[in-house]
Amino acid sequence: MKKAYIISTGTELLLGTTVDTNSMFLAQKLGELGIKVMGKSIVGDNRETMTAAFKTGLDLADLVVASGGLGPTRDDLTKEVACELMGCELQLVEEELETIRSFFAKRNRRMTDSNRKQAMFPPQATVLKNRLGTAPGMYLAQDGKVLILLPGPPREMQDMYLNAAEPLLRGDEIMTGPASQSRVIRVLGPGESQVEDILSGILDKGADYGIALLAQEGEILIKITVDSGNCQDDQERAARRLNQLSQRIRDALGINIVCEGDDTLVGVVARHLTEKRLTLAAVESCSGGLLSKMITDLPGSSQYFWGSVVSYSNEAKQGLLGVKPETLEKYGAVSEQTAAEMALGMRQRSGADIAVSITGIAGPDGGNEAKPVGLVYIGLACKDNLEVKEMRFVGDRNGIRTLAAKSALDLVRRRLMSGGGGQ
Repeated sequence: MKKAYIISTGTELLLGTTVDTNSMFLAQKLGELGIKVMGKSIVGDNRETMTAAFKTGLDLADLVVASGGLGPTRDDLTKEVACELMGCELQLVEEELETIRSFFAKRNRRMTDSNRKQAMFPPQATVLKNRLGTAPGMYLAQDGKVLILLPGPPREMQDMYLNAAEPLLRGDEIMTGPASQSRVIRVLGPGESQVEDILSGILDKGADYGIALLAQEGEILIKITVDSGNCQDDQERAARRLNQLSQRIRDALGINIVCEGDDTLVGVVARHLTEKRLTLAAVESCSGGLLSKMITDLPGSSQYFWGSVVSYSNEAKQGLLGVKPETLEKYGAVSEQTAAEMALGMRQRSGADIAVSITGIAGPDGGNEAKPVGLVYIGLACKDNLEVKEMRFVGDRNGIRTLAAKSALDLVRRRLMSGGGGQ
């Protein structure tokens, strides 16, 4: 199996202002080609650290894929550093220079002299066309190594990889190994260690497959990968094996499984509501409307989502939802009793089939020993059921709000899957 090393460049990646999604995309795509990713580096726009990263990659792997640093400015050094290490001389490619000139002309903008560096490549390299920007990429195979340079903006990088770089890799029989098939299963409810314990019998036996667990914003992502050859029989065998493993995981985790593949928690809830012809209303306190945003981010949500109320103050809880003053005085705004009355009041006022409520302490202040930061109550009211779930979350303010909103949606999902929620 061939090995790869990924390098993401850009000082913004080290400042925490930009998330490195490029390496995640590349690792997944390379894995599908049967290329094992040995590691990755995130480096700033600095010649010394960039040189060290490329040296590490070339020492460890057969293929080095880098994104970023192909622009026209002084700190765009990726191509220069990579070519120096490979012993290649950069030369101006007139065809690429004309492409860049045309890009600017179509937008009625002036091309500066600094953009000329983007049209310089070693004669032995294949230039990768950038259909979305000004920075072409590069594919260089030399001395048993392959070097791929891609632009930094994720949209440009993904388009160039899929349409220019990957076809070259697929055509290089020396580089690619047996392909693989994979599937992601999303779980919400048990923690990562609990999921690992439940699946211990599957995780411990992986001669022809691999299973990885990843915690992501309250969800546990289970990624199954099965080795697959390039012939039809091997691919069909891998597909059967993938289905078999998925079924074993579904049997083990049951209703805790939210969805598979590209589906999402919101998508699952939306589908159940639509199929059952039910409507949902929400009332939020500590989550501040985040649950409603998650729902309405999905096009067509007006078919099943009545709307929401953000009842942040006690006055709003009383005036808009009918929460009793004595309930707030005796139990407080963050309590099982208040969450129940919020859900009941919302269902009564909206006429929706299901109403879900959230009240809690998102922090960083406002908690105490009896009611710490992260304490959240989620209420759900429908014709045949009223329930309140107490949750204890850990994290910063945004993290707690996200976990609260997702858990509320998951409570709705579980109720719908159990057959409840009808009129």
